[in-house]
Amino acid sequence: MGRAKKVVLAYSGGVDTSVCIPYLKHEWGVEEVITLAADLGQGDELEPVREKALKSGASESLVVDVKEDFVKDYAFRAIQANALYENRYPLSTALARPLITKALVEAAEKYGADAIAHGCTGKGNDQVRFDVSAAALNPNLKILAPAREWGMSREETIAYGERYGIPSPVKKKSPYSIDRNLLGRSIEAGPLEDPNVEPPEEIYLMTKAIADTPDKPEYVEIGFSRGVPTTLNGEFINPVDLIQQLNQVVGNHGVGRIDMVENRLVGIKSREIYETPALLVLIQAHRDLESLTLTADISHYKRGIEETYSQLIYNGLWYSPLKGALDAFIQKTQEQVSGTVRVKLFKGNATIVGRISENSLYTPDLATYGAEDTFDHKAAEGFIYVWGLPTRIWSQQQNAK
Repeated sequence: MGRAKKVVLAYSGGVDTSVCIPYLKHEWGVEEVITLAADLGQGDELEPVREKALKSGASESLVVDVKEDFVKDYAFRAIQANALYENRYPLSTALARPLITKALVEAAEKYGADAIAHGCTGKGNDQVRFDVSAAALNPNLKILAPAREWGMSREETIAYGERYGIPSPVKKKSPYSIDRNLLGRSIEAGPLEDPNVEPPEEIYLMTKAIADTPDKPEYVEIGFSRGVPTTLNGEFINPVDLIQQLNQVVGNHGVGRIDMVENRLVGIKSREIYETPALLVLIQAHRDLESLTLTADISHYKRGIEETYSQLIYNGLWYSPLKGALDAFIQKTQEQVSGTVRVKLFKGNATIVGRISENSLYTPDLATYGAEDTFDHKAAEGFIYVWGLPTRIWSQQQNAK
């Protein structure tokens, strides 16, 4: 791959992305490095991050607030799709990568850069998500991944940075690798690499231990409009605040922890811990509302679509043609998915206890077993005869042998 003159680097302020700046300039001959830090609601103060990039040799240090886009254009679409990778992980980290890449590509185009860069290693999923998303958005941009090629240990990486004035971490490094954004936290590495080790309570920040949760249940009502969450307890609320408030309420009851061994795209199994309180409950509530408002055939068919959709996000194919085609299908299914779902939160459980919709397909007069029953029971005999006819013919043919 040819080298670049001006590069926009995805920047977090950590050791690897900081060392990428002098490495790109001194080892790969890049003339100018512009850094971009995306504010995804990770809770960090980004001004020190911006200043650190400049001290590390960046010609310009950008901070972009993408929280609202993150929720409206990425998280809400995943909720409409009930997207759970391997039926468990709601893709809180994976959803951020195509958005960060979009910001990188837009900055590259604005500043006349001929490449973008990231600090991903060759072992994880994020490298695929950045590279493939960038190729989809602007196939003419080069994609540089210094950490995938430099072959330095962490100690060597720190020493390399010190040569160019990047201070080494002053505090003892946590054994865990943690990624956080508005939708949740992912925790891996350290003792967690043994899949038989129980996660220590210290790793959790967004969810309480069951012993510390309230002794009384709390109810929350989530309103949806065309599959998009719009209200909490009857009040309209902007998308970012909705996620933030729901994270706090749900996490307070110990709901939202996931401990799983997942299959990475590169073929490695990885033990991951996730905290995604709001996202898990929103998907659960949304799926329940669909059971009230979608016909049986759409509901059943959509399940397979949801699995494919989740895999596409996890595998870095957010901007792929198939993802776009599935988006059109999912949006069509959401036209009737409006209503309110009531959730009971108590001691680590989120239980759906009620749902209501003007578009409900539930018909009390047909469902009841009471005196109001309007279902024609006599019609069942003929229906069963026709329905079972293929099975009856097959059985007769088998018995005739």
